[in-house]
Formats: sequence, C-alpha cells, structure tokens
Amino acid sequence: MSEVVAAPEEALGELPDFPFQSQWRDVDGLRLAHLDEGEGAPVVFLHGEPTWSYLWRKVIPPVRDAGFRCLAPDLAGFGRSDKPTDVDWYSYDGHVALTATLLEDLDVRGATMVVHDWGGPIGLRLAVEMAERIDRLVILDTGLATGRQRMTDAWLAFRDFVARTEDLPIGFLVRGACKKDPGDEVIAGYEAPFPDNASKAGARAFPLLLPTSPEAPGAAAGQRALEALREDQRPTLMLWADSDPVLPFSVGEQFAASIGRPPPRKIEEAGHFLQEDQGPEIGSLIAEWLLAG
Repeated sequence: MSEVVAAPEEALGELPDFPFQSQWRDVDGLRLAHLDEGEGAPVVFLHGEPTWSYLWRKVIPPVRDAGFRCLAPDLAGFGRSDKPTDVDWYSYDGHVALTATLLEDLDVRGATMVVHDWGGPIGLRLAVEMAERIDRLVILDTGLATGRQRMTDAWLAFRDFVARTEDLPIGFLVRGACKKDPGDEVIAGYEAPFPDNASKAGARAFPLLLPTSPEAPGAAAGQRALEALREDQRPTLMLWADSDPVLPFSVGEQFAASIGRPPPRKIEEAGHFLQEDQGPEIGSLIAEWLLAG
C-alpha cells in the first residue's frame, strides 16, 4: 500500500450548491466517501476523471425528489475519499473491485447505474459482473475501452501531458471541457480535494490506465463487457452532450450501436461535463424515465 493523503475537510466544508453530507466506509485500509440521499429504489452515480460526487450535485435533487435513493461514491483518489500517492497503485481492476464493495456493503439491489467518463468502464463492467444487483443503465458521454478503439492525436497528447505533469491542473481540465464556464467558485470545488501534487496520483493515473491495444491490461475485461451488453435487454437511457470536445456526439452514436442501443438523446448546449452545463435537465430526464419504467 502506498502512502495516503486524507481529504482536506477544511477545504471541503462550504462548497457552492453542495448541501450533501458524505457517508463513510473503511475498505482495505482506505476511508472511502459516498453520498446517500433520499429513499426508494437505488440509483448509483459514478463519476470519472478528474471529478468527484460534486459533479452530480445538480443531477441528484430531481432524482431524489422523484422518490429514489441516490448513491454517489467518490472513487479512491478523488473527492473526500483517501488518495494513495503512488500512481502505480491505481488499476482498472482495483477501481472496479472497490466500487463493487459499495454495492455489497449497502446490499444494493434493483439499482439503476448512471455512468459518466471513467465511471463508464467501471460501472458498465459491474453491471455485467453484478447483473443481479443492476436493473437499468443510464449512460452519459463514456464508453468501454477494448484496446481496439482509435485514439485521437489530441487524446494521446493529453495522456503524455498527464504522464509528465505532477501538478495536474484539475480545474483547468474541468473548465476546458464545459460548454459554459462554471465560474471560479465551482472550479475551486473540483480542486478542493487535492491539497498537493501527491494527492493527484489518482487523477494522473486514469489516462494511463486506458488500454490502447487489445493486449493491454483491462482490454479483455472491456471487450467482455461490450459483448455482454450487446446481448443485454435491460432498459437503457443514453444522454450525450452536443458539444463534447472529448467524446463527440458521433462517438456516442457509435458506442450506442456497438452495444445494440438506439442513438443517444442529445443534450443541447453541453460539453463533456454535461452535468455542469445542464445538470437539472439531466436529473429531470433520468427521473422521468425511471418513473415511466
């Protein structure tokens, strides 16, 4: 186990539009945080890179108020969860295993899995491997990495930048992938969990974990999940931003086709972090879809 940086609670005390209290679990020597809001059938929200449950603060209220229990973990290395400082500590399998403990510890059943960014490879794999706990899927601007996907030169340049940058500019990355500037206070909310360079190891690790060949670690698991979802009949809602600079809408259409789903519903005036740009709309769409089902 590498050294661990604990979340700086003093920096996370008063965040804009974030009235939620974290709940805590101790797993494999780590203190892991999650939100647990509302009552009813569970809806699990999985964030990605380099965000945390703060990303879902505008999406959760409409879903909670429609009569659902909203669970939003902070992945190890993010948000209020502990942050191992060794980049090599992080792995795709490790993130999947730790997230699985949330479903087991809280005995989550009949759940809807809502995934975004790296939450997709984690949550969609769990939806296959723990199918008895997951009844529905909501997919936002993400995919499954099989090592066969074509990576753009821009993404490869980003990965190389992350690999050599200890002081990863968290706020800059979030701001640059929003359609509208969320403002300095909100950007500070994304930066708050990271008190120093060492605490950013998890955020630095994610781009390096994406398999870029079928032989790379995680590629086979991604391929298995993709093939399983193609045969899967569970209800699925796909929402995709119209202006995502990371995963354009055409990628969403291709991913939907690859798992045998109709094209995503387009979210207008939204970037990669569509929860920032159109959070209440996304929350309302999820709630309406769940109630109609």
